[in-house]
Amino acid sequence: MPTRKPSDVIVVGAGVVGAACAYYAALAGLSVTVVDRGPVAGGTTGAGEGNLLVSDKEPGPELELALLATTLWRELADLLPPQVEYEAKGGLVVASGESGMRALREFAARQEKAGVTAQEVTGDRLHDLEPHLAPGLTGGFLYPQDAQVMPAHAAARLLRAGGDRIRLHLGEEVTALLTGPGGEIRGVRTTAGDLHAPHVVNAAGTWGGALAELAGVHLPVLPRRGFVLVTEPLPRVVRHKVYAADYVADVASGSAALQTSAVVEGTPAGPVLIGASRERVGFDRTLSTEVLRRLAAGATALFPVLGTVRAIRTYLGFRPYLPDHLPAIGPDPRAPGLLHACGHEGAGIGLAPVTGLVVAACLTGAEPPLDIHPFRPDRFPAPESTPAP
Repeated sequence: MPTRKPSDVIVVGAGVVGAACAYYAALAGLSVTVVDRGPVAGGTTGAGEGNLLVSDKEPGPELELALLATTLWRELADLLPPQVEYEAKGGLVVASGESGMRALREFAARQEKAGVTAQEVTGDRLHDLEPHLAPGLTGGFLYPQDAQVMPAHAAARLLRAGGDRIRLHLGEEVTALLTGPGGEIRGVRTTAGDLHAPHVVNAAGTWGGALAELAGVHLPVLPRRGFVLVTEPLPRVVRHKVYAADYVADVASGSAALQTSAVVEGTPAGPVLIGASRERVGFDRTLSTEVLRRLAAGATALFPVLGTVRAIRTYLGFRPYLPDHLPAIGPDPRAPGLLHACGHEGAGIGLAPVTGLVVAACLTGAEPPLDIHPFRPDRFPAPESTPAP
């Protein structure tokens, strides 16, 4: 097989997480090769809504990542072209009863101790923020740190911002990891030839577990399917990301069953995006009319005005799910030279820059910007082998 020019690091995956890893590695002075079997943002990133959220995260390691990521996204918004559509519009979480409001109040109090800004909004003030909300809601919380970005454009622009330190190899599937006599990583083998580097970053999203297997290590990444409904372009009917209180519980759940909760947000281009659904059905891409029915019903319950609006398309994606709801970020001690940057589930777009910053620090021997121990890739026990009959 032909061998191409070596680099300091190979990033497998050209989604927004891989793009951020490549960008920050290039910023640190490293030469980077990004390889993907498809186009830029051809997987989960291209099917994402672009949410940059702190509002849905319990205090703990993931929230620490998200808070740092909000700062990094603001910095990137000043550097990247306006096509990335960064919008610091804030999130609004609403409750339809007193019990839901109490739960939101308790949740926000815990978050505020961890550095999140959360402002209680009484029911009679909700329409000041969202004039088209349904009447009769008990109240909610406004999260001004929540934002949105156009994920596919963000991935492409991050790769471009790395300049000539980043080389792209698109349409090349990684079929093996190259190793030295001591088992250390030496590069990857693709359908178009070998690529050499002393470090490989696994940013393969929902296929992160399969890439880990090529290195002989266990990383139980599973796909969690979700659908999004897209309306016709509208005037700004929805000003914030608005969602019902049960969305937080759905995000934290490990259930394989179908879960839907109302999530509605406008975009600078005009269409309204409607979610959210979660279910573990492997990589089944079959259109589910039941999911779409639930999404539409949830959206119109929050915003009755949407009942007269056309949904012009729908799309689906697969969130890369790990059982403890934390991503795998950093070096894998079981395979020297292999680093992981995957398993972010639905938070990958929001957490991309901090993930890239951590990976770049690990590659250069710098101090990571926060404690990465909770994200160590080897925290999952290997499955027990089935004895031979």
